[in-house]
Amino acid sequence: MIGLFDSGHGGLTIFRTLVARFPDLNFVYLGDHANAPYGNRGSQEIVELTRGGVEQLYARGCKLVMLACNTASAVACRTLQQDWLPSSDYPGRNVLGVVAPMVEAATQTPWAVTSPQYPQKFNSDTIAVFGTTRTISSGVYSEEIRKRCPKVTVLEHACPDLAGAIEVGAGENDLDAMVAKYVGQLLKRSGGIAPERAILGCTHFPLVEELFVTHLPPSTRILSQPDVVADSLEDYLARHSSYAAGTAYEGNPVLLTTGNPDHVSLSLKLFWPQGQGFERVD
Repeated sequence: MIGLFDSGHGGLTIFRTLVARFPDLNFVYLGDHANAPYGNRGSQEIVELTRGGVEQLYARGCKLVMLACNTASAVACRTLQQDWLPSSDYPGRNVLGVVAPMVEAATQTPWAVTSPQYPQKFNSDTIAVFGTTRTISSGVYSEEIRKRCPKVTVLEHACPDLAGAIEVGAGENDLDAMVAKYVGQLLKRSGGIAPERAILGCTHFPLVEELFVTHLPPSTRILSQPDVVADSLEDYLARHSSYAAGTAYEGNPVLLTTGNPDHVSLSLKLFWPQGQGFERVD
């Protein structure tokens, strides 16, 4: 199986895209709803919670786990990859994050390339990044983009209330007003210059992608995580086929939660109408 871990619901936008893209593979999703949101937690706590979720998925037979959460990816992914996995009891397993595919797509540079290469070292585009307050404050997108494209202007902009409004099912007029406000604030910072690309750096935001399309300049290309991550995983599995071995489809995708499954399942209609409901894990 291939696992996806998130602090809550947002990763379902990626999960449902992967299930549709790879119908012959078996996926399991774990949402740490009991500890959500992660945005107001310290970095070490986020690392520990994320590691616990990854271990749960490994214990269920997952060889590969995707952190389908920007906060967990920004704060914990590198630590788990470099410091924990090499000395862990899980040989042959791996963990990936959703930040790397977005940086690759934005810079047109493989993640493994961490220094400017021609022609990207001369790239002077403007790239906008919209995300939650914690993801933006981490600075991970700006840091990783500038490693590869030092002349690029990165405008990161926090949208502190948008994910929460999406999750509670706010009306379209309210959501439209919020997106219009955040986009307007970013364009004011850019001096009216249209970004060449805009990263929607929160897994909730694909649900309002059309509102970003409406309010961003027509020339701005939006990079939405579900499709970008699916493309990246397809490429990754082509190069590392062992992670797909033994993951043949065995029935409905499994949805797990550390929270109350009855309460959590109420949000499935918004995030993934085809979902069959959550099961509880400790």
